[in-house]
Amino acid sequence: MPVSDLPIKSAVEALPPQARLMGLDLGTKTIGVATSDLTRQIATPIEVIARKKFTEDATRLMEIARRENIGLFVLGLPVNMDGSEGPRAQSTRAFARNLARLTDIPITFWDERLSSAEANRVLAGSGAAKGTVDKIAAVLILQGYLDAHPRRTGDDRA
Repeated sequence: MPVSDLPIKSAVEALPPQARLMGLDLGTKTIGVATSDLTRQIATPIEVIARKKFTEDATRLMEIARRENIGLFVLGLPVNMDGSEGPRAQSTRAFARNLARLTDIPITFWDERLSSAEANRVLAGSGAAKGTVDKIAAVLILQGYLDAHPRRTGDDRA
């Protein structure tokens, strides 16, 4: 499956009815993971993966994807404040290209500007561990994506 900046509507409408979405906050040392509920309205933190080698990281992501019936990966894309892409965004795109070679699950990106800063703000003073920040950043990425395309109501299950 090619990696692309799928239009939100197209990406979500192409999903099978019971498929969930997985949000990823790719850091240099960890990957924050969140998934949506079956209604695709609420993002929930799942875990933080300590980064090792790509193969090990991808294996763990695919295990979660199978367990959670994931139909779309949403990777946070760390663009600069002016909208340009630097080395971190290029690294995220490379990760997505490598992951796409291992799965048919579509992969798209979501602008994650300030997601980690927002996660830190939300957790300020809570004494939360670093891993909690990474999971919350993944939730913020996925929730932003979900909110941008509210699920339709009625019998329409897309």
